[in-house]
Amino acid sequence: MNENLFASFAAPSMMGLPIVVLIVMFPSILFPTPNRLINNRLISIQQWLIQLTSKQMLAIHNQKGRTWALMLMSLILFIGSTNLLGLLPHSFTPTTQLSMNLGMAIPLWAGTVITGFRYKTKASLAHFLPQGTPLPLIPMLVVIETISLFIQPMALAVRLTANITAGHLLIHLIGGATLALINISATTAFITFIILILLTILEFAVALIQAYVFTLLVSLYLHDNT
Repeated sequence: MNENLFASFAAPSMMGLPIVVLIVMFPSILFPTPNRLINNRLISIQQWLIQLTSKQMLAIHNQKGRTWALMLMSLILFIGSTNLLGLLPHSFTPTTQLSMNLGMAIPLWAGTVITGFRYKTKASLAHFLPQGTPLPLIPMLVVIETISLFIQPMALAVRLTANITAGHLLIHLIGGATLALINISATTAFITFIILILLTILEFAVALIQAYVFTLLVSLYLHDNT
């Protein structure tokens, strides 16, 4: 049972070769580059959503922080599209892999920290020691603030992995319960099926919300260092 339950989280392979790279590149097909003077409705909606999200996310940034706009928009589109594609039957969700999420979180976090130390050295060092700290607490606070700084990328990756994995597990469990209850009680199976539909709708929302939260936290880290 446990093997079947977690089988959907195993990285797929073809002829012994992992095909995760192809799966990760697939969402880019969903966002075509317009080649016409007048866009169709799909591209117009995509551009409107991107502009709306970028305005909301970059409102707190200065000119230097807004240079990260393309990276932040690419990040939220990539995470959101991979999360949504993972809800399709017999598909694979790369964001359920902690290694991949760490691979996104650590470079982005390191980039914001390096930017802060490069352009705002004094302010970045001041985060390790709040003003007015009593002298005996200085060593302890420096250690605590250093640990909290290095925990940030781990928190980003674990939050995304845990939320996406938990939703997929719930859908798998309730779907299995629905199939098992069909021959036992049709009424109970129907109620369980309604719960499954509502949970699937919730997971669509969670997929988009987690992409927004991940990108928003990266944006806040960038705001603190620019």
